[in-house]
Amino acid sequence: MKLIADLEQRLQGLDEASLTRRRRTVDTPCAPRLVIEGRPLLAFCSNDYLGLAAHPAVVAALREGASLYGAGSGASHLISGHGRAHALLEERLAATQAASIPDVRALTFSTGYMANLAILTALGADADAVLFCESLNHASLIDGARLARAQVSVYPHADVDALAAQLAASTVENKIVVTDSVFRMDGDLAPLAAMLSLCERHGAWLVVDDAHGFGALGERGHGALEHLGLRSPHLVYMGTLGKAAGVAGAFVAAHASVIEWLIQRARPYIYTTAAPPALAHALLTSMDIIEGAEGASRRAHLADLIARFRGDVKVAPWTLGLSTTAIQPVIIGANDAALRAGAGLYGRGLWVPAIRPPTVAPGTARLRVTLSAAHTVEDVAQLTAALNQLERE
Repeated sequence: MKLIADLEQRLQGLDEASLTRRRRTVDTPCAPRLVIEGRPLLAFCSNDYLGLAAHPAVVAALREGASLYGAGSGASHLISGHGRAHALLEERLAATQAASIPDVRALTFSTGYMANLAILTALGADADAVLFCESLNHASLIDGARLARAQVSVYPHADVDALAAQLAASTVENKIVVTDSVFRMDGDLAPLAAMLSLCERHGAWLVVDDAHGFGALGERGHGALEHLGLRSPHLVYMGTLGKAAGVAGAFVAAHASVIEWLIQRARPYIYTTAAPPALAHALLTSMDIIEGAEGASRRAHLADLIARFRGDVKVAPWTLGLSTTAIQPVIIGANDAALRAGAGLYGRGLWVPAIRPPTVAPGTARLRVTLSAAHTVEDVAQLTAALNQLERE
């Protein structure tokens, strides 16, 4: 059959370019030490930055939530699926951004992908709007911009001067600047303070995807806005709940009028079944940990691991990314070389994924090391020793 033959030829092309992606099946809970298809491995590849995904208190809360609310919600939020646990979680999440956004409300979503689609398609619903998008934005922001009716203008990575010129040249009233906070493949932080100043000057929204910051950044784990001490009604904040928070889902925090607009007009919110309320119940316990003494201790430990990794790893002629976050990229270059490096670590009992285009730009294939508060100092020492040996070989 020609249709299948065409697909098989294209798949062969991906394989020849070292771009084929392969799944591995994990047999154990999310943690640094995993069993992968029967083999024990030390993993540096999850986004479980605080080590809460298998935290006993969070697991117990999920079990309690299922006993209280059942396994599923049964309907969309606007029909009958909005449970008490959802409402309590939204109040709790809104409070995390109250110091940053006046008159704040929060709205929960099943995934961060859906939340970003909702924000951009609802705020950018008119053809006379413009989305000013960072060039390294996450795929969900790229897809949200494509689905919106607004025009799209892309500015170079972290280039505040280029963004300023684009905003100054625009004559539309509805301007929306869109950026990741912590960039998922590089680990660097967007210049949010300078960007917010521009947005206030030009009357623009600043949409911040803080997927990799919420829980991990800020004195109380409230994310990038708290970390940088930002406050403005121009901010529209998205945080995910399946990374540092350890469970699943996402939320948008913004001025109450923005949230009401999303409720009324965001199709990814209106036309999908609400996430199980048991997840929301478990997330309330995650928030207790994130905001409490244990969360602060875990963030301090994570910061120490990051400093140790950066101080001990010697990977020249490869390049260690300029990151102070839990995402530590080792940039290798060629796709096949990155795959060989990943396989070399795997052979030593370490799981670090090789990231290739289109996730990153051609010629910048890399190992994406992600550190967690659940790692030990000895775990990180084992990784740095293996990377140093691998580079020499």
